[in-house]
Amino acid sequence: MPEPDLNDLLTDIRACRVCAAYLPHPPRPVLRAGAGARLLIVGQAPGRRVHETGIPWNDPSGDRLRDWLQLDRAAFYDETRIAIAPAGFCFPGSGRGGDLPPRPECAPLWHPRLRLALPDIRLTLLIGSYAQAYYLSGSRKATLTATVAAWRDYPPDLFPLPHPSPRNRLWLMRNPWFEAEVIPVLRERVAGVLADADG
Repeated sequence: MPEPDLNDLLTDIRACRVCAAYLPHPPRPVLRAGAGARLLIVGQAPGRRVHETGIPWNDPSGDRLRDWLQLDRAAFYDETRIAIAPAGFCFPGSGRGGDLPPRPECAPLWHPRLRLALPDIRLTLLIGSYAQAYYLSGSRKATLTATVAAWRDYPPDLFPLPHPSPRNRLWLMRNPWFEAEVIPVLRERVAGVLADADG
């Protein structure tokens, strides 16, 4: 498959209506990417606030993620260095226990082409079980906790993480090893990748 033009691809993604019949609101695909990006952040799907603003991770989850990465908002939203593309680009709606899962059509339809259009990506953060299910496929462990705990087992350009949602406070309390052992390595890898982008 030839490398697609990123600007054309982003236009196509933002115009996508494949899942329109299944969404509670008109589709509003949310993503950011620049041709030279070195870091790719793959989350699950936009929440209501992100859907309304069109800005990914523009919520308390994003605040915690930026803290994990030691990035301020200006650095986090610098498309020349960081691409943001969730497993599902549109807000899927809310259910009893929170937001619904991302639409299953989205990642297989767009992510392979997006990865081809972003040849300089050196590190991909897989945030939450849906991003991990798509990118890690058969190598994913039985649970998200086990997958994150096994981060050393995956290729160095893939880094599984829990979702930084405030709903996951209890998970973080039960798994103190994550912030003690994983976050320092995550910060080091992200800083190294972005330093390479600056070079």
